Amino acid sequence: MTIHTQTALPEGGKARRVYLLLRDDISNDRFAEGSLLPGENRLADNYGVSRVTIRRALDALAADGWIEKRTGAGSVVVPRSGSDSKIAANFATLIPQLVEFDKRTTARLLSFSYDRAPSAVARSLGLPEDGKVQTAVRVRLSDGQAFSHLTTHVPEDIARSYDEADLATQPLFRLLERSGVKVEGAHQSVTATLATPDVADALGISVGSALLALRRVVRDSDGRGVEHLSALYRPDLFRLEMTLNRVGAGEARHWEPVIGAQDE
Repeated sequence: MTIHTQTALPEGGKARRVYLLLRDDISNDRFAEGSLLPGENRLADNYGVSRVTIRRALDALAADGWIEKRTGAGSVVVPRSGSDSKIAANFATLIPQLVEFDKRTTARLLSFSYDRAPSAVARSLGLPEDGKVQTAVRVRLSDGQAFSHLTTHVPEDIARSYDEADLATQPLFRLLERSGVKVEGAHQSVTATLATPDVADALGISVGSALLALRRVVRDSDGRGVEHLSALYRPDLFRLEMTLNRVGAGEARHWEPVIGAQDE
């Protein structure tokens, strides 16, 4: 697996746009590993920019480890080890799979503190405006490479049952259960966002890189919010999948997720 460590996009808005578009095309296999990118003139025509802009974008991609610029040959997509380097999760069974990730991957704790809950978090957890939470920021790694950035908020009275060392070595679900919390359900949503400087630095990517963003609020058997999670995933290393079946009859026939489907 190629490790991409650049933390700054190329100079100029047009060069940054081309860089991100080409990087996404490579990540999504529109340009296969080992293949040759179109020449500078063709890329300039395709994106409506100058060759200087294209060179800046290609130089950044090369510095970031996505391509190799070969004299007289052009720009070649750098191969990644294995046929598929992404960690896959089925959206229909995402929560249990994320718990399994805790067992199969490692975590690095970046920060740990107690403070007043951000207003959005307080509303989600049903806390008063001055309610305090324990906030932890971690990155999760697979084979030593960070693929997710996790920020968790837990009400102070629950979080006092574990400490910084516990959170650095054990899954949060286990710590909540140990504190006596009986998790009943959760609501989660997935969208997209761009990497801020601190997140980019933690994940070893460029500022402004696209990320999958997952938000989850966990509740106990009394309906109380016990955890607020904001998770950011590198799309070049992590993907969400869903298996669907066609069910029903006539005009009522529709697609329905297969609960419990396993990743291939």
